[in-house]
Amino acid sequence: MMELKIQLIPTGEIILSPEKCMDSYCYNCKVVSSDGVHGMMESALTARDRVGVQDFVLLENYTSEAAFIENLRKRFKENLIYTYIGSVLVSVNPYKDMEIYTKNHMERYRGVNFYEVSPHIYAVADNSYRSMRTERKDQCLLISGESGAGKTEASKKILQYYAVTCPASEQVQTVKDRLLQSNPVLEAFGNAKTLRNDNSSRFGKYMDIQFDFKGAPVGGHILNYLLEKSRVVHQNHGERNFHIFYQLIEGGEEDQLRHLGLDRNPQQYQYLVKGNCPKVSSINDRSDWKAVRKALTVIGFSDGEVEELLNIIASVLHLGNLQYGEEEGSNVCITSDTQLKYLSRLIGVNGSVLTEALTHKKIIAKGEELMSPLNLEQASSARDALAKAVYGRTFTWLVNKINASLAYTDDSSKHYSVIGLLDIYGFEVFQHNSFEQFCINYCNEKLQQLFIELTLKSEQEEYEAEGITWEPVQYFNNKIICDLVEEKFKGIISILDEECLRPGDASDVTFLEKLEDTVGGHPHFITHKLADGKTRKAVGREEFRLLHYAGEVNYNVNGFLDKNNDLLFRNLKEIMCGSENKILTQCFDREELSDKKRPDTAATQFKASLAKLMEILVSKEPSYVRCIKPNDSKQAARFDEVLIRHQVKYLGLMENLRVRRAGFAYRRRYEVFLQRYKSLCPDTWPNWQGKLPEGVSTLVKHLGYKPEEYKLGRSKIFIRFPKTLFATEDALETRKHSLATKLQASWRGANQKAKFRKLRNSAILIQAWWRGILAKRTARRRREAADTIRRFIKGFIFRHKERCPENEYFLDYVRYSFLMGLRRNLPKTVLDKSWPTPPAALIEASENLRKLCMQNMVWSYCKKISPEWKHQMEQKMVASEIFKDKKDNYPQSVPKLFVSTRLNGEDINTKVLQVLGTDKMKYAVPVTKYDRKGYKARPRQLLLTANSAVIVEEAKVKQQIGYGVLKGISVSSLSDGLFVLHVASEDNKQKGDVVLQSEHVIETLTKMAICANKIENININQASIMFSVAQGKEGIIDFTPGSELLVVKTKNGHLSVTAPRLNSR
Repeated sequence: MMELKIQLIPTGEIILSPEKCMDSYCYNCKVVSSDGVHGMMESALTARDRVGVQDFVLLENYTSEAAFIENLRKRFKENLIYTYIGSVLVSVNPYKDMEIYTKNHMERYRGVNFYEVSPHIYAVADNSYRSMRTERKDQCLLISGESGAGKTEASKKILQYYAVTCPASEQVQTVKDRLLQSNPVLEAFGNAKTLRNDNSSRFGKYMDIQFDFKGAPVGGHILNYLLEKSRVVHQNHGERNFHIFYQLIEGGEEDQLRHLGLDRNPQQYQYLVKGNCPKVSSINDRSDWKAVRKALTVIGFSDGEVEELLNIIASVLHLGNLQYGEEEGSNVCITSDTQLKYLSRLIGVNGSVLTEALTHKKIIAKGEELMSPLNLEQASSARDALAKAVYGRTFTWLVNKINASLAYTDDSSKHYSVIGLLDIYGFEVFQHNSFEQFCINYCNEKLQQLFIELTLKSEQEEYEAEGITWEPVQYFNNKIICDLVEEKFKGIISILDEECLRPGDASDVTFLEKLEDTVGGHPHFITHKLADGKTRKAVGREEFRLLHYAGEVNYNVNGFLDKNNDLLFRNLKEIMCGSENKILTQCFDREELSDKKRPDTAATQFKASLAKLMEILVSKEPSYVRCIKPNDSKQAARFDEVLIRHQVKYLGLMENLRVRRAGFAYRRRYEVFLQRYKSLCPDTWPNWQGKLPEGVSTLVKHLGYKPEEYKLGRSKIFIRFPKTLFATEDALETRKHSLATKLQASWRGANQKAKFRKLRNSAILIQAWWRGILAKRTARRRREAADTIRRFIKGFIFRHKERCPENEYFLDYVRYSFLMGLRRNLPKTVLDKSWPTPPAALIEASENLRKLCMQNMVWSYCKKISPEWKHQMEQKMVASEIFKDKKDNYPQSVPKLFVSTRLNGEDINTKVLQVLGTDKMKYAVPVTKYDRKGYKARPRQLLLTANSAVIVEEAKVKQQIGYGVLKGISVSSLSDGLFVLHVASEDNKQKGDVVLQSEHVIETLTKMAICANKIENININQASIMFSVAQGKEGIIDFTPGSELLVVKTKNGHLSVTAPRLNSR
C-alpha cells in the first residue's frame, strides 16, 4: 500500500509527500501515484487534527460553532489564514508579513479552478475574473469585517493580482499603475490611526475595475461614502488625524514647509494634538510621503495641482490655529494675525474679507442681507465647520480627479465588463459612539441585509421555486433593524431630519425625546428612560441603544443635529467661491449661492448613496471575503476566542455554512448548461431537438452522474459537488481540442484550395498586365532622362550668354541650388557676417536678400528688448560716451544698473515738492555741497527736473539752476565723486559755481547730462578744476592720487582732493 506524509508550504497548501521509494509524487496539491490514483487536495484529510480543514463544508460537525472556531484556531496556529465556506473566503488578519503574495503565487492561482488549489485571496480574485470573461456578467467582490480585520489589505492584494496577471499593453500598463497608485493617495487622505487599527479607512470605497474584451484592465471608477470629516477637528485620545497631515509635516522639504508656513512639530497644531498620538511605531510618515508624491505624479496630477492641494492641507492646519478673543460688546476678533496671513495667502482670499466671514454670519431677512456678529463659541464652530467642509470637498475632488485619470476613453468600444471592489468601514463599537458610528453601523446593517438576501434568503427561495426540497436554515433577518433606521416618516433618520428642519429650539435632547415618543416601543431600541432597572445603569441619559445584528451599541446624541445639518455659513461659502485656489473654486460651486433649496442632510445623503450602492451590488454577481481580526492588541499569533466568536456571529458565517452543506454548489439554467456541455454527448451534439429537461437528463446520464450528485429542477440543474462540475469541465476542455482540430483541418483545407485557385488566376492576369506597364515605364524614364541630360549639357555650354531656351533650364537649376544652399546656411546672429557666394545672375538678388536677412535679425533682436532695458542701455551709452577711458571709477559703474531715483517721495519734504509745482522731478540723489568760502561740507539733496537742477536743504530750496544758465560740468579723472556745476556769471540770481560730491557720480552726471542736454559740456580734468566763487573771484580744486579718499582745505586756500586710483589707463 502507498504510504503518504503531510507537508505544509508557505501558501498554506497541503502536499502529500512520497516516501523515499518515490512511488508517488505531488505537484500543486495533486497526488499522482504509481497505481494510477489521482487525488485532490481535499483528499489529504489525515492532517486535519493538526491543521484543520481548508473548507468548512468538510467539517463533520458543521452545526457546532465551537467546532467552527476550533478549525479557525488550528489553521491560524499553522499560519493558514485563509479558509473557504464553499465559495466564501474567510480571512484572519495575521498582523505580520507573510510570504504568500509573490508573483509565483499569483501564477499558481491564475486560470486554475477554484477548488483545485488552497484557499487564497488570489483564488477568489481569479474566479471572479474568469466568471466575468466566460459568462460576460459583471462581478463584485464584497469585503467585510470589523475595523482592523484586514479589509483594506485584502483589496490591495486583489488589485495587485489583476495588475500582474491580466493582459497588458503600454496603455493598459498605465491604467494598472494608476489603479495601484490610487491606493496610497486615498489612504493618505482618507485613512487614520484609530484605537483598533493603525490604518483604518475613515471612508467607504467602492471601485469598479473596467476590462475590455481581451480581459485587460482599461479603466476604473471610485465611489466614496461618508468621509469622517469630524476627525479633521477632533480625535479621541490615542487616535490621529488623517495621515496626510503628518506625512506632509514629516516628509515635506524645508523650502516647501517654509512656503506653507508649517513647522516640523505636529504638536504645534491644534487639529493634531487632541489625540495626543503624533508618532506611531508601525507608520513611517516620511516614506509614506514619498510614496504619495510618486503616486500623485503617476496618476497624472500636475505640479500646479499638487501645490494647490498642499496649500489646502496646510490651510486646514492654520485654520485650526486661529485664535479668537473678545472685544467690547462681546464681539469676537481674531488674535492670531500670522495664522490669518498664511491662511489668506494659501487659499487665495482677501485677509479682511476672511476675517469678517469668520467672525460674522450673513442673514437674509425680507430680501435684505445683514451681517450678524458671532460670539466666541459660534465663531469657533464656524471655523471648524469651514475646516471640515474644505477638507471634505477637497477629498471628493481628489476622488473625481483620480476617476478622470482612470476613465476609459476608447470610444471605439463602448462595451466593457466590470469587477467591483467594495472596501467599506466595518462595524464599530467605541466607548463613545456618535453620529459617524451610527451611519457606519447602519451601512453594515444594510450590507448584512444584502448578504442575507443574496446568500441565505435567495438560496431558500430559489430552491423552493425549483421544487427541490432541502432542510430550511433559520437565520436572523435584520430587515427590522434597517427599517428602524431608514423607514420613511418613522425611522431614526427621518426623525433626525424632521428635528433638524423644524422651526423652534430643536436640540439633541429634543431629538432623543422625539425618538422615545416615536420608536420607543421598538424591540431593538432602548433609552435610559425606557430601559428597565438593570439596563438603565448601562445607558446614559443622553444615549439611545440599538440592538444591532452584531450586538448592542450605545449612541450619544450630543452633536447629532449639528453633524446631520453639516451647514456652512453663506458668507464662508461666498469667500470660498471667490478663492484664487482653482481646486477650491471647483469644490465650492457658485450655483450653491443662488440655489434657494436647502441641501439634504448628511444622513439623508448617506442613505441615498447607500441605496445606490445596494443597487450596484445587486446588479452584479457577488463574491465574498469575510475578514476577521484575531485580537484587539494587533499582536501576531494571538487568538482571542471570545472576540472571534462575536465576529463569526455578526458575519453570519454559521448560517452560510449550514446553507452550503444543505444545498448545491453549482446551478445553471437548462439552456445554458446544455449549450455549454452538449458536445460531450453524441445524442445532444450538435443540436438537441427535444425538450430542455430531457436533453439535460440525457447528457448527465451519458456523463455518468450519480443520483446523489445532482437534482433537476423546473428550469435549472443543480450539482451538489464541485468535483462533479470539474470533471465535466475537464471533459469539455478535452472535447474542445478534438472538435477544434477537426473543424480547423476541414476549414483550412477548403479555404487553402479556394485561395490557391483564386491566387493563380489573379497572378497570371496581373503578371501580363504588369509586364506591359514595366516596359512602358522603362521606355518613358529613359526618354525623359535623355532629354534632361541633353538640356543640362546644352545649358552648361551657353551658361555665359543671355537667357535663352538653350540655357534656361541650367540657369534655373543653378539659381535653385544657390537658394536652397542659402536656406540651409543663413547667418544665425547679427554678428555673423558670412554669406554664400552667389552665381553671376543672382548677385543683385543675393545682396538684397543679405540686407533683408540682416534687417530681420536686427528687428528680432530689438523686439526682444523691453522698454525698461532699452532706457537703461541708452543711459549706459551716454555714460560710456562721456566717461569711458576718462574717469577712473567708470569701469566699476558699468555692471551696476542705473536706478530711476535715489530718493523716494517720503525722503523729500512736501514743501519742496510744492515749490517745484508742475515741474516734474526726474531724478533725486543725496549729495554733499562744499561752501565756496571755507569749503565746509554740508548734506544736501540734488533734484533734477525737466527744466532745472535744484539743490535742497531739508524743506528749503537753496539754489535752482536752470539748464539754460548751466555752462558746463567739471569732474576729475580720479575715482572721487566731486563735480562742479559752472553757472553763467550774467545770471544775478546765481551766487557762483556749485561744488558737489555724490557717491553715484557716474549715474548722477549721466542723468544730468541727459536732462540738461549737456553731454558735450562735461569736462574731465586731470589735475585741477577752476571754478567761480563770486563775481570776479575764482577757486581751485586740486586732485592727486592717493591710497584713500580725502577732501581737505590746504593752506594756499585750495580744496585738495586725494582719491585712490582704481584702474590704470
